[in-house]
Amino acid sequence: MDESKIEKHTIAVLVDNEPGVLARVIGLFSGRGYNIESLTVAEVNNADHLSRITLVTSGTRMIIEQIKAQLDRLVPVHRVHDLTDEGPSVERELALVKVAGTGDKRIEALRLADIFKATVLDATLTSFVFELTGTTAQVDDFVGLMAQLGLVEASRTGVVAMSKGPTGF
Repeated sequence: MDESKIEKHTIAVLVDNEPGVLARVIGLFSGRGYNIESLTVAEVNNADHLSRITLVTSGTRMIIEQIKAQLDRLVPVHRVHDLTDEGPSVERELALVKVAGTGDKRIEALRLADIFKATVLDATLTSFVFELTGTTAQVDDFVGLMAQLGLVEASRTGVVAMSKGPTGF
């Protein structure tokens, strides 16, 4: 195994849902110069006041192990799972994509949206807002194609993920 190889990992963290927790997690990354490529957070258990943070980061195997160990030591953290290492998982991202255009570009945007199974959320005579759910690569591909047809803006949720199979967090 090449110890200097940069790997991308999806990490799920179960934390207390309280003020300042996200700032502490982010601080761990920024204080050590680690980058977060994608970040989502939401309450997942209202009764126990727990939130799930899903983040995507890159680094060498040693850096990924350090990140997981440091996350696990934070007081509001209950569990840390490296979904990349733990086996098969499902990852999705949601994007809203606004495209402006008329004529052939408008027709092509609609055709591509149909191929990608994107939903039209808003339509005017000169623009569309599409909703697309898929892997990060699928969203990247769709946004890249729309850039050639009149992309105005894109808003993305970041990755949400969980392991496959009957066991949970």
